[in-house]
Amino acid sequence: MADRETGLVDQWGRPIRRSDLTQEVAGATLTGVRSTISEHPSVGLTPVRLAQLLRAAEEDMPQAYLALAEEMEEKDLHYLGVLGTRKRQVSQLEITVEPAGEDKDDVANAALAQEFVDRDVLQGELFDVLDAVGKGFSVSEIMWETSERDWRPYALTWVDPRWITFDPPDRRTPRLLDAHGQSVALTPYKFLYHKSQMKSGLPLRGGLARAVAWVYLFKNFDLKGWVEFVEIYGQPLRVGKFGAGASEADKRTLLRAVANIGRDAAAIIPDSMMMEFVEAKGGGASKGADVYEGLAKYLDQQVSKAVLGQTATTDAIAGGHAVGREHNDVRSDIERADANELQAALSRFVIRPLIDLNRGPQKRYPKIHIGRAEETDMAGLSGALAKLVPLGLRVSQTQVRGMFGLEEPEDAADHLGAARPDAAGDADPGADPGADPGADPKVEPDADPRDPTAPHAIARNAAGDAADDAAEAAAADLADRLTGLVDRAAAEPMDRMIKRLRTAVEAAETLDDLAVSLLSLYPELEPSGVGAALERGLTAAYLAGAAEAPRTAEADGEA
Repeated sequence: MADRETGLVDQWGRPIRRSDLTQEVAGATLTGVRSTISEHPSVGLTPVRLAQLLRAAEEDMPQAYLALAEEMEEKDLHYLGVLGTRKRQVSQLEITVEPAGEDKDDVANAALAQEFVDRDVLQGELFDVLDAVGKGFSVSEIMWETSERDWRPYALTWVDPRWITFDPPDRRTPRLLDAHGQSVALTPYKFLYHKSQMKSGLPLRGGLARAVAWVYLFKNFDLKGWVEFVEIYGQPLRVGKFGAGASEADKRTLLRAVANIGRDAAAIIPDSMMMEFVEAKGGGASKGADVYEGLAKYLDQQVSKAVLGQTATTDAIAGGHAVGREHNDVRSDIERADANELQAALSRFVIRPLIDLNRGPQKRYPKIHIGRAEETDMAGLSGALAKLVPLGLRVSQTQVRGMFGLEEPEDAADHLGAARPDAAGDADPGADPGADPGADPKVEPDADPRDPTAPHAIARNAAGDAADDAAEAAAADLADRLTGLVDRAAAEPMDRMIKRLRTAVEAAETLDDLAVSLLSLYPELEPSGVGAALERGLTAAYLAGAAEAPRTAEADGEA
């Protein structure tokens, strides 16, 4: 039965009791198994010992493996860097709350969830929750505040994973070790359990640390040999020689002298003994160092692939900026997967209990979304609108303003707009300055319809009286005239752009150099002149077609 005070049960049907929620459950203890003092299994780690740790973790004794996973982050700087990058990238993503509906209850529920999301400490708490990326799972204790009879989570406290075990039958249900080492069920509405699924299988086998552990072991062997190599690199080989009648004491004396001469640069030996120095060859030694370095780099790249899904943003590899952008797309897939898992855990273990404790069980709950806003190609959208709207496509101005982030202009505000064909600088020098600017423009008898600054003149001449042979000839030749209009108007800006591109191509020595030059040049190219020419050509074509339509309909009626 549910608790009489709350009337709530969790997803497993266990009752929710207020007294269980108001006290810390998973804190450290001075005595017992929940101690902050950790063992250090990485000391003297061997392949046999590592295999034993991984096998013990599968058999419900994961403490040593989880301690090793933490030590790996402390001792391998590359693993620490790439794993920290992945966790911070997700923990800093924007979090939005969407109401389940439009009624007042749904809006009130979303307001509660938004209050939790707006807490300043949430980003750091999510970083701790994402500890599951390395270890396969994480548990955080929800600390509730109950002032004024309202329930508010004021902290998500990280729980040491060594204090968590799993149910023996399926090894999927987390349980907490109490002070006496006995596993107990997690208190309902008191814990946030997050599982990061790197691969299918048990939570303890799904973390990155299990796969990286072998690379960590081999890299440690490599670094140990490399350090020993560097310690003796460049020093001459010391050879001590003793006679056939030398005693054991003489031999020990000579050995101490050979060992000490490298450190102290001083030693004494009897007259009957000899010490020889053999110079090391630098070339062979340098190649030996390359072997150590090459293995370390290879192992780091494997870790980068496992954690980030790519190597271009972490390791110095050939390919340049283009390869980095391609690999960054791979990392965005991993980011979205991590964000989806995290938002599901928050919704299930925090948002739902928050609403249930304050407003009772609901039929539907607000949705949490973690991720980046979908980016729209604004330049491409602008070009499409410039082409399609003159052809008759109807688009909501409110929708377009929202996509561009623009507000609705006030009536008294100055408005941006396209230049009028009869505006100053574009007007016909022979036009009447006192004429009404809103009246239909009149084409003078001697006006040149090819004038690129007068698209209305082109349209009016093309749509003249059907009986006028000159007008019909102009309409038949309209396509050529519009093409010439755009060519002349766009010639100068196009020449400027092509000249800059040609200079970049001629200066590049390789394709990679050319790619970098073009990317750096792109923001400086100014296509507005070409766009303006195309816009004027499209406007002229639209007006010519609009003027031609009534005349064509009339001719069809007569026929």
